[in-house]
Amino acid sequence: MKTFKYNDGGRFKAGYRGDAGDCVTRAIVIASGHDYGEVYKRLAKETGGQRKSSRRSKRSRSARNGINTTRKWFKAYMAELGFTWTPTMKIGSGCTVHLRENELPMGRLVVVVSKHYTSVIDGVIHDTHNPSRDGERCVYGYWKNASPEGS
Repeated sequence: MKTFKYNDGGRFKAGYRGDAGDCVTRAIVIASGHDYGEVYKRLAKETGGQRKSSRRSKRSRSARNGINTTRKWFKAYMAELGFTWTPTMKIGSGCTVHLRENELPMGRLVVVVSKHYTSVIDGVIHDTHNPSRDGERCVYGYWKNASPEGS
């Protein structure tokens, strides 16, 4: 992607300071237009409420250091916000879509790349840094906002 715009999703305005692993929260806020504090609190509540697993023994009431986006509650929350999921990579298929303007659809997207979530609005990356790796970063899939509120 040639275009990048700095956007913290309203994190600073909501009173949150410093660096955090909150890329999922920021990407959802930017693509949906919802309030940072509202989305953060919902993700923290759901993360804290999920059952313990062998991989995650401590339950955190924070959305700061990662959200398990493979959980059923996360997919239901995204659908509630008006997003639909489109996978762009399958096991053994290799990289077919990159974080480039001409390889993603127009609209408001929450894009999943390796170890990061970012938002793309009409071909422009909105994030606190440019994660495109000069257009070489593979896209695993994206959530597209189909609701009129996010358009």
